[in-house]
Amino acid sequence: MEHLRWRPTVNERDFIESALEADLRVDGRHSFDFRTIKITFGREDGSSEVQLGDTHVLGYVTAQLMQPYRDRPNEGTLAIFTEFSPMADPAFEPGRPGESAIELGRVIDRGLRESRAVDMESLCVVAGKHVWSVRVDLHILDNGGNLIDAANIAALAALSTFRRPECTVGGDDGQQVIVHDPEVRDPIPLTIHHMPIAVTFAYFGEGNIVVVDPTYKEEAVMGGRMTATINSNGDICSIQKAGGEGVMSSVVMQCLRIASVKAADITSKIKKAVDSYTTEKALKKVKRLPTSLPQKINVTDVTMEDKGDGELETQTVKTPSDVQEKSKGDEDHQNIKGNSSLTGDRIAKHKKTSTCIGGPSN
Repeated sequence: MEHLRWRPTVNERDFIESALEADLRVDGRHSFDFRTIKITFGREDGSSEVQLGDTHVLGYVTAQLMQPYRDRPNEGTLAIFTEFSPMADPAFEPGRPGESAIELGRVIDRGLRESRAVDMESLCVVAGKHVWSVRVDLHILDNGGNLIDAANIAALAALSTFRRPECTVGGDDGQQVIVHDPEVRDPIPLTIHHMPIAVTFAYFGEGNIVVVDPTYKEEAVMGGRMTATINSNGDICSIQKAGGEGVMSSVVMQCLRIASVKAADITSKIKKAVDSYTTEKALKKVKRLPTSLPQKINVTDVTMEDKGDGELETQTVKTPSDVQEKSKGDEDHQNIKGNSSLTGDRIAKHKKTSTCIGGPSN
């Protein structure tokens, strides 16, 4: 048996129970309030880190090709593995997993795998020979109470961001599997139909007092616990009653209604975190050109001249030097026009002399 690191005294137990009867909790929350949920992701796809109050859980997803089960040749596999480190709690011993680790893995596995949240048929490559085996590793970094809910959120967040390599079937016999590098072909995400959210309730005072998301100290005082796994649509995926005192059916139904509301809220938080991660990653892939200083470019003037009805238009390009020469020519032409009155007599005299007949003029 595992021993709790904190054993409440009689006065501490009475204080926690009397505060719960007055609808107060040690950390200032109400009976049906969750602690702050913080979801972050690592550099690689399929890694997530969840903080639920003082509880800290790390999730990591991997996949490999293997031979399927004989009774399900067209389906892949999904396995949940938990690791309780002594760093999280002195009561956790390294090596063989204890009762808490086994229970945590079974509750999450029942909620994800048996509810068919992940499409297993999409993991099949060659029926009866090659399928993808997805493995979810959950590492408990700090035990602050309610490990089931925090580990469930970490598993869902890691599965939502996981990408498996794309593979094709070829060869002479058509049974050879070729796994493509992520740089050659983009990896493929998993097909997730729904998100089963685990919501844990703790019972006090012979089942009359119910609180959600118990802390570590409340778990040491509680008389019983129940975990309900529900998706955002209100479908019940699994229910786990971990011993303790009996609970009336009306109290169980009340817990299920509360769990349905909490599941929808947590699902929206997971999707929002996944969307922001996906958007940020997509922006990093975009190659942006360096901004250059604006340069001055001399653009030539293009004019169109129409020579006639049946002729094509010709383009004349005027460079700045031509423009200057033309303006200079225009000035000279104007000067000639100004002096036309002076040179008129000379031009008339020259015409008279050039029109003589019979030989050269004197």
